[in-house]
Amino acid sequence: MHKNIKISEGLAVLASIDPASIAASTVTSAWVPVTNFLSLLLVVQTGVLGTAATVDAKIQQATDVSGTGAKDLSPGKSITQIVKATGDNKQALLDFRAQDLDAANGFNYVRVSLTVGAAASIVGALLYGGSPRFMPPRDPTANPAINLGASSVISIT
Repeated sequence: MHKNIKISEGLAVLASIDPASIAASTVTSAWVPVTNFLSLLLVVQTGVLGTAATVDAKIQQATDVSGTGAKDLSPGKSITQIVKATGDNKQALLDFRAQDLDAANGFNYVRVSLTVGAAASIVGALLYGGSPRFMPPRDPTANPAINLGASSVISIT
């Protein structure tokens, strides 16, 4: 990457699960296409976890934006489980590449699946696309044009 390129020109927020108190359940992000990115990064953030709570996160893949044929990205594209005893106010990172998808069978979309177990906990997640095939990775239909995907991105300066 060229030394004069801003990090925001080579990185896009593709999907998010906005930080909130989430009851013991599974929440997912929207399905997003990843064919325009060579590398991807999931960042899971915890705040205060509930009593005996656990947090798990994984990447799932599908053939379209509606989730057709959804299956887990394998091998093992998930975080190590975060537990209450050591997991308050932590971050977990999970790197993967577009080539990890089952592209031969048309799997070009991913989503984040975040599971909170046992008790409500404050958690959130961001999925970043990096090493874009075309730069900068912008959505020209947005007003103003913003990084692709997540509607929670409001400004890049």
